[in-house]
Amino acid sequence: MTSEPMQVLILGHPSDLHVTHMQLALQQAGARVRYLETHYFPTRLRLSWQAETYQGSILWEDGCEWMLQDIHRVFWRQIAGVYIPTLADQEQQRIAYNDSMSLVRSLIQAHPTQWINSWEAYQFHKEKPLQLSTIQRLGVKIPRTLVSNDPNRVIAFVQSQPKVIYKPVYGGTHTQLVTEAHLEPQRLQLALSLAPATFQEFIPGTNIRTYVIGDAVFSAEIRSPSLDFREDSSAELIPVDLPTAVHHQSLAIRQALKLQWTAIDWRLTPTQDYVFLEANPSPMFIYFEQQTGYPITEKLVQLLMH
Repeated sequence: MTSEPMQVLILGHPSDLHVTHMQLALQQAGARVRYLETHYFPTRLRLSWQAETYQGSILWEDGCEWMLQDIHRVFWRQIAGVYIPTLADQEQQRIAYNDSMSLVRSLIQAHPTQWINSWEAYQFHKEKPLQLSTIQRLGVKIPRTLVSNDPNRVIAFVQSQPKVIYKPVYGGTHTQLVTEAHLEPQRLQLALSLAPATFQEFIPGTNIRTYVIGDAVFSAEIRSPSLDFREDSSAELIPVDLPTAVHHQSLAIRQALKLQWTAIDWRLTPTQDYVFLEANPSPMFIYFEQQTGYPITEKLVQLLMH
């Protein structure tokens, strides 16, 4: 007598290479896999939920239906929101969008299975200033950081450091160095009247990326002339062993941010200090795995299947 295969849902779209990569790896491990692309809801995807029984279902366009209680794991790659066709009445469109997102959010949070990573972890990731403070309380070094839309405080902070970088508070664009042009009063006033920004001391040294998957830790030095190595598709990756203390810090960071797996970006200073920059709850990993030989896919499959 054979047991039923595990049913694993991937939150994301098949146009994403990491989504199809994980689908193939999970299927090879014996799982049944489907995509949950929230952008198809409510026009092309049917979701149902009974609040008093905690039971519900997902019905795809091809007629396949999964009961929520039969889904064993969910791999969170990305969530695209929902799609509401353009309506003449904008208030009706707003109501339709909010209603649809309310059901999606409810299912994500109420579904009893293990999400890798969870809704709670993704909400925490959105609050990056809070994330930094949380990490510092672990005893991990972080850059001197100001998050503000006050031009006077920004200028004072920039003048107090030899070099300063800036980036969005929430994310979405790459890191840049602050220049005199950025501090031109009219330009600065306009930019900060639209949104605050994160300003950090520039940490000289080497980029290190660490993947933490459960209790497994894999690290590599990233050699690139770019200020933000994500801009460099030809960055060289050199596997490295973390000092024992930093290895333990990596595990502590994963747990403190409520993550099952993550990629942590560090700067290794010329004095051999590891300075935390960011932890990503849904990092890209295929290129890193190919260049280093680290078994990241294997560890992710193990995390999802056991």
